[in-house]
Amino acid sequence: MAQPATAGSAWHDPAPLDPRSAPAPAYGHGSLAELLPTLAAGLGVPRLSAGLALEPADRNCVFLVDGLGWELLKAHPDEAPFLTSLLASSNGGTGGPLTAGFPSTTATSLASVGTGLPPGAHGLAGYTVLDPASGALMNQLRWRPWTDPHLWQPYPTVFQLADAAGIHTCQVSAPGFETTPLTRVALSGGTFHGRLTGAERMDLAAEQLGAAGRSLVYTYYSEVDGKGHRHGTDSDDWRAELAFVDRLALRLAEQLPPRSALYITADHGMVDIPFDEESRIDFDEDWELRAGVAVLGGEARARHVYAVPGAAGDVAAVWREVLGDRMWVATRDEAVEAGWFGPVEERVYGRIGDVVAAACADVAITASRTEPNESSMVGLHGSMTAAEQLVPLLAVRS
Repeated sequence: MAQPATAGSAWHDPAPLDPRSAPAPAYGHGSLAELLPTLAAGLGVPRLSAGLALEPADRNCVFLVDGLGWELLKAHPDEAPFLTSLLASSNGGTGGPLTAGFPSTTATSLASVGTGLPPGAHGLAGYTVLDPASGALMNQLRWRPWTDPHLWQPYPTVFQLADAAGIHTCQVSAPGFETTPLTRVALSGGTFHGRLTGAERMDLAAEQLGAAGRSLVYTYYSEVDGKGHRHGTDSDDWRAELAFVDRLALRLAEQLPPRSALYITADHGMVDIPFDEESRIDFDEDWELRAGVAVLGGEARARHVYAVPGAAGDVAAVWREVLGDRMWVATRDEAVEAGWFGPVEERVYGRIGDVVAAACADVAITASRTEPNESSMVGLHGSMTAAEQLVPLLAVRS
């Protein structure tokens, strides 16, 4: 697999970047979408196959740390000594990276994890995407405006398939996630257990892992991502949160029952983008980028751009002229052909922007009036740079 460029690597290149040069995620053989199907197939769940070379175990637990990118983890061994010990280059560890998928954002990645499908199939193809049926911009993390979840994402989750096959299946997460539409379409199946603190989740995950001879347990922690968005990954707050997660992972690993495997992973990484006019381009104040655009979707580092009828070609040309040396700018068909979303189903095709722009340099397309909260974030993600796209897959076996 070609390695994604690091943020900033194309800043010096004045020529527009070919969308085919973007390092598309390793769907089918090295992405997040293969993790749960591989574990469930090892448990004998029908209809699923192993896309990763993982040794089967009777009891499997996935601990997903929101925002813990592979590059970030490698850069902070002092804050995360236990997780660092699981890296392939550390003390005989076997952990390596997976690709998150595009866009590298929470809603998209959690859907890929839970369904075992790439974004072009499950359909959660960005932070916000246009609903072709209504014309509304759909926020797939907050599920606004309301859209029937099972029409939007019709496939069963791996958890549902495992539960139907008689595997003890559960999710251990914050109580508020139990009834959200995103949980319903991406992570439902078996039993949901809500626990407030990280330590409580680790303890219960270990308990549930040993509750049956064959089990599939998922647990989740969000605040590494939260601290990165609010303070940046180059902050004491973020480093302290990473150290806390390291202790949580060790706490869970020390409680694994016999015949168990724990897999620690993430949904995306993150980059800190400076607050200056060169690095943060405000779409709401930029007449050139706004010309011919009906709706701006996606997020600052991975934009879906929906053109007014007949203007898609002009919009693509302008965005390439203005941003083409700092972002991979593709038409919808070019992005699909380049494999950014994996194989794209017909019902998903219209959700993708007429133009898709993915950052490869230290740049963000913000929207100060329409997206004030998102525009104020220090740490951002969404694109295909190594810092955003690569996530760890670290294993502990009992």
